[in-house]
Amino acid sequence: MTVVADAQGQSEDDLTPLYDVIDPEALDALFAPLVDGTTRTHGSVSFHYAGYWVTVSSEGAVELKADEQ
Repeated sequence: MTVVADAQGQSEDDLTPLYDVIDPEALDALFAPLVDGTTRTHGSVSFHYAGYWVTVSSEGAVELKADEQ
């Protein structure tokens, strides 16, 4: 994930592959259009990855919050 790699000053190749942490197909399905074809206008999902809490919104915004543990 580019955002986390940039925040850590690392290459994406140095990080655990994102698909080992969260199912990318499930993430895509979460933000897929509704059965009637309308787009989802609200929502977000958060998960822990490489020392950060990553929040992805339905608008495509990605936020990072360093793990405080």
